[in-house]
Amino acid sequence: MNKRHFLGTAALAGLLPVASGTSAAEPTLKGPGLLTVSGAIGKSNRGPVDPALDQLMVKHKVTFDKAFVIDAEALHRLPAVKIKPTLEYDAKAHTLSGPLLTSVLELVGVAPDAMLGMRAVDGYVVPLKMADARTYRMIVATEMDGAPLVLGGLGPQWAIYEADTLAAFKDKPLKERFALCPWGLYSIEVSRG
Repeated sequence: MNKRHFLGTAALAGLLPVASGTSAAEPTLKGPGLLTVSGAIGKSNRGPVDPALDQLMVKHKVTFDKAFVIDAEALHRLPAVKIKPTLEYDAKAHTLSGPLLTSVLELVGVAPDAMLGMRAVDGYVVPLKMADARTYRMIVATEMDGAPLVLGGLGPQWAIYEADTLAAFKDKPLKERFALCPWGLYSIEVSRG
């Protein structure tokens, strides 16, 4: 199991970037920004990292000239998928739901052959091919067992797959199945594949 720590509330002030540089074609945020996708993307609704206001991104050395910030409403507009993996934290099956990661990324114009750098609030970064996200049917979970994932727990979103049913993971020890699944996901950096 990865030893992960969780940052205090004060350190999370930069988690909710203000949408700036919004194009007229893109809707403005209706709630706090939960996921920032940057890099090789086709659409954007905010400008570069602000060294004063994007404190978490600065601490994690995230840089970009433009990005797309997704709020909870945008995530909930996408079709939800339910999975029921056995989780490493309590060795119990839980129902997780949220949109497919590939659907979220297609929303912002990410190419099918892209490479992803998925970053969690504690700085944990997972490199993943878009093709693997599709193969594993990875979701951006926003709910667990019918309740929203919360910041300070495993949320507000968690990139995860149903490890129990995937040949690449089902026979591994439980604590080794989820290395590609960052909880507290807040940033995805996209590069060309």
